Amino acid sequence: MFTGIVTDVGEVIALERRGDLRARIATAYPAETMDIGASIACDGVCLTVVARGTEAGRDWFDVDISAETVAKTNIGRNGWAAGKRINLERALKVGDELGGHIVSGHVDGVAEVVASAREGDSTRLTLRAPEALARFIAPKGSVALNGTSLTVNDVDGRDFGINLIPHTQEVTTWGEAGVGDAVNLEVDTMARYVARLRDWDGA
Repeated sequence: MFTGIVTDVGEVIALERRGDLRARIATAYPAETMDIGASIACDGVCLTVVARGTEAGRDWFDVDISAETVAKTNIGRNGWAAGKRINLERALKVGDELGGHIVSGHVDGVAEVVASAREGDSTRLTLRAPEALARFIAPKGSVALNGTSLTVNDVDGRDFGINLIPHTQEVTTWGEAGVGDAVNLEVDTMARYVARLRDWDGA
């Protein structure tokens, strides 16, 4: 489990096609603190550390990414490549501060940035959700976008707006976002359960 509070921006430094796609990601996390088998959210996708080390003064970890994950996330849409920067978060530990909301790291679908506008010092983005997921997004609710816990400002059909304050843009990859970007979307688990209960009552 995660909180959607990004704690590092990593960089993809190598990719290798095996049975799955193996990615090596440079990080500020000390290599010795990342256990083999540990989970790290990479742009919101929960991936397992399969190797770790230090090279040329940079700590790194390796993850294997299945064809299913590539197809269902923006890894396939954007095409990870060497040099790509990604949001990272280590798994939640008992006793950690829950600063965002409960995030599983299981991406529900891919949204698209359809508009961007400056509002004071902040940036307002409008994203378009897949039709099947739009019902789970509500004003003032939470979503995880590329692994970042964000509050929904407004909803209009499949489109929804979020506000990015300068701090968020500085400590995540959101300062690089632009119209047309594909974004990993995980809806709020609570919204999913509420919808399921409503459907059950109406059955």
